[in-house]
Amino acid sequence: MKIRKPIALVLLLAIVCSTAAQQKGERWSVDKAKEWYKQHAWINGANFIPSTAINQLEMWQEETFAPQTIDRELGYAESIGMNTMRVYLHSLAYKAGPEGFKERVNKYLDMADKHGIKTMFVIFDDVWGKTPKIGKQPEPKTGTHNSGWVQDPGNPASGEEKNFPGLEKYVKDIITTFKDDKRILLWDLYNEPGNDSKGNESLPLLKNVFKWAREVNPSQPLSAGLWSWGLTDLGAFQALHSDIITYHNYGDPEDHRRVLELLKSHGRPMICTEYMARTRNSRFANIMPMLKEENIGAINWGLVNGKTNTIYAWNTPIDSGEEPVEWFHDIFRKDGTPYRKDETNLIKKLNTTTEAQKK
Repeated sequence: MKIRKPIALVLLLAIVCSTAAQQKGERWSVDKAKEWYKQHAWINGANFIPSTAINQLEMWQEETFAPQTIDRELGYAESIGMNTMRVYLHSLAYKAGPEGFKERVNKYLDMADKHGIKTMFVIFDDVWGKTPKIGKQPEPKTGTHNSGWVQDPGNPASGEEKNFPGLEKYVKDIITTFKDDKRILLWDLYNEPGNDSKGNESLPLLKNVFKWAREVNPSQPLSAGLWSWGLTDLGAFQALHSDIITYHNYGDPEDHRRVLELLKSHGRPMICTEYMARTRNSRFANIMPMLKEENIGAINWGLVNGKTNTIYAWNTPIDSGEEPVEWFHDIFRKDGTPYRKDETNLIKKLNTTTEAQKK
């Protein structure tokens, strides 16, 4: 049947508007995610916090923000070819002074960009300290892994809906400010939701942070990394709402391979945003080459040994503070000396190969 031009035009406009509405504020298609991933060299780097900070608040508060340290330590990452850092923000640092906080975030991004490093920002977090407080942060507990790390917004704060309007303002302001910033690779909206025995108590905030971010509709992809295969409700929501599949795995090569093969079923690009725990046989030598071969991004925990004390293993403090025989996480000492030269040589070699392939 022949359609008259005015009717055809109305139908065409309706289709265009419908498509635009579908694209705005919805999960990326598989094709869009794959196209985005193709535009980047193999993604690899570390979870970054400067050696002078015990937690996210000490990193971002005005009084303890340390640009010289940040710049120097990002240089260590650049020296071995790393191109991405995963960095935790904190809503309390924002609340203490939104404009100043955003200025410091911008300053960090300038420094990272100077070193050829893109940034993956983490918004919320369910790990470690339950009651974050603004102001002076505690000193590290001798020989104890991440003794001062804090959740965001905390426990029970993350489950109290009275906090959601303030958190919405924070999320939307930060993402809107940097929604088209090419220095930002990806928004990691919630680290390990359901940790600290919260389970499904974290589901309302997880759903809301995706909703708030989609309403902003940034040019960068959104994700929240899968980490616990027993939290089926949370894991399903994360997997089905992330543009790029991100995940954590601190297991040995066999365990890691099993997980990545299962996650391939989503048909989307993948980035491992936490791995490398030497005493658990998750090492650069046996995990990083596998991830590169699979073209899966590789972001290990820890760059420089500092106040987080992540050279010590989980739940196994060394009361004397003596350096462990084998570091758990981290790559460099504060002066830039590698903990293991064979590891930095391997990382550099893998990245040199990537650069050669690009040419």
